[in-house]
Amino acid sequence: MNKLFIFICLLAHFAQAQVVNVETLRKPSDSTKWTGSVSLDISLIKNTNDIFRIANKAHVQYKDNLNLWLFVNDLNLQKIEGNSLVNRGTQHLRYNRRLTERIKWEAFLQAQYDAISQIDLRALAGVGPRFKLSNSDNYRFYLGTLVMYEYEKASEVVQNRIQKDFRASTYLSFSLYPTETISIISTSYYQPQIDKFKDFRFSSNTSLLFQIFENLAFKTTFNYFFDAFPVSNAIPKTQYELTNGLLYSF
Repeated sequence: MNKLFIFICLLAHFAQAQVVNVETLRKPSDSTKWTGSVSLDISLIKNTNDIFRIANKAHVQYKDNLNLWLFVNDLNLQKIEGNSLVNRGTQHLRYNRRLTERIKWEAFLQAQYDAISQIDLRALAGVGPRFKLSNSDNYRFYLGTLVMYEYEKASEVVQNRIQKDFRASTYLSFSLYPTETISIISTSYYQPQIDKFKDFRFSSNTSLLFQIFENLAFKTTFNYFFDAFPVSNAIPKTQYELTNGLLYSF
């Protein structure tokens, strides 16, 4: 069954991940179909502080028997008394071409900025195979092994810092459905610089869903991100995000 998930509420935030987890956005379909979602949240709070928040999330997918196109746009700005706590944005375009029942060829483009991590622009382009490791509908495993080119320009806080390099991007993804009311979806990425393996990034995204009613579920998601060499020493190597919320599907 095709499902379109819409975030109704988010209850907790504790930092930010910098890798797009497209696995949670892929929608299975046996026929040609457009799917997608759009959300816009704006908050203005006045108490002892002036708090402003705007978040926009959108994704669009097209899938037929051989091809899949997926576009993701994610913007998030949070300010307290004019100071940014979160200011980041990501645009991601991905294409899959089915070669065999178990192998797909995958390519993607991504652009992002993150003021808190002092990244003015990080542009990525990658390509490689994606392997389906299981045939079970209740336990699905996938492995991706891509090579990507990265262009990274630091913000003005770190002057004249531009990096151009090639990285591997290997990911393992699984979706588990132990019961009709519980779902577990997880993806982990390992992205070392090809000529300098000690310069690597690791991220993991895991979601646990409990179905409440037929189309309503409670969702807990944990994102973990580690960068061995962040833009500057002022940026922590480890960042994480914990999110709880309700999901409505139709």
